[in-house]
Amino acid sequence: MQAVLMVAGKSTRTFPLTLTRPKPLLPILNRPLIEHSLDQLYGLFDEVILIVGYRQDMIRQALGDQYRGMRLIYQEQKEQKGTGHAVLQARPHIKGRFVAMNGDDLFAHEDLARLQHHSFAALAKVVPDPSLYGVCLVDEENNLLNMVEKPTQFLGNLANIGCYIFEPEIFAELERAPLSVRGEIEIMDGFLPIARRQPFKILAIHGFWLPTGYAWDLLSHQEYFMRQMNDRIVAGVVEPGATLTGPVHIGKGTVVRAGSYIEGPVIIGQNCSIGPNCYIRECSSIGDNVRVGQGVEIKNSIVMSNSLLCHLAYVGDSVVGENCNLGAGTVTANSRHDGGAIFSAIKGKLVDTGRTKLGAILSDSVHTGVHTSIYPGRKLWPGVHTLPSSVVDRDLHPEGWIWT
Repeated sequence: MQAVLMVAGKSTRTFPLTLTRPKPLLPILNRPLIEHSLDQLYGLFDEVILIVGYRQDMIRQALGDQYRGMRLIYQEQKEQKGTGHAVLQARPHIKGRFVAMNGDDLFAHEDLARLQHHSFAALAKVVPDPSLYGVCLVDEENNLLNMVEKPTQFLGNLANIGCYIFEPEIFAELERAPLSVRGEIEIMDGFLPIARRQPFKILAIHGFWLPTGYAWDLLSHQEYFMRQMNDRIVAGVVEPGATLTGPVHIGKGTVVRAGSYIEGPVIIGQNCSIGPNCYIRECSSIGDNVRVGQGVEIKNSIVMSNSLLCHLAYVGDSVVGENCNLGAGTVTANSRHDGGAIFSAIKGKLVDTGRTKLGAILSDSVHTGVHTSIYPGRKLWPGVHTLPSSVVDRDLHPEGWIWT
């Protein structure tokens, strides 16, 4: 069977991380997000059609033409005209019934397998606040009756989560679908006419659904998977006097120096230098060729490859991009004094992250001066430099980067 992954978007809500890479290549557990998605497809599909657009060359280079025996086909979406338009791009390659899904979200293998028993169906999730989603209205046999986007009154709590199975007749419906007020072809305008004339099942998920809407979602995804780790793999060198507790993975060529304390689950890549006397706490991942200096503390964070964290830095609940250099004593503050939820600016508006612990989002090649302090939820754009003893109380955008 074939699967269609929609991965063409620019994803401005995950800026600044997606200024230098497409969202599917954002890492969790030191692996691209899209690889985790493909892992859930493994054993169910023999061919995956990737609808690509923004920085597609990076996706092609990262994945090649096959993944774990599944053939990968790339189809460009030259204009971003909605999810229905993205599905239409797969038409030349489709041989029969197929699954179509948001390629930036993670769906569980078991739920994808359940879809395969139907001709037309969609996955849904019971949610506490349906007003944030498209709500599925169903009959007593869970057949779709209608779908209402972000209802202002309670109509049900089954949210559409962007994963479907279709027969090829969906293409004719999408071709006939009217453009939305945004000038796009919406996928539901293709399948609602089908649901009115034949069964279209809505399947409440049994497993996980991990949507990637914002940069900080990567931290939640990583924690979810790391909590399932139960083994220890040490391919590098751990010096006498260093302590490892819980599940820890350490890559080849990495040296963990004396006095370091690593509290798993933690993943450290290859050719890293860790310590001495540093503290790496639960649910942290560190990429390849990273230098973690003396007295550094890292907690529940993602540190990408080729970065340097100088002595006495603190990185908490943060994402650090590639080729960053955090000067000595840099602190990413990760909580408010009042314990309230942390807000972060998205397209000029403050968004409630829903997190009471969130540090900084640093894009690639950020350099901080010694003793730089960064407020919770702040973001630093690619190539930003701070002066010694800087206090970063707002997002920093270098000249030349345009926020849209």
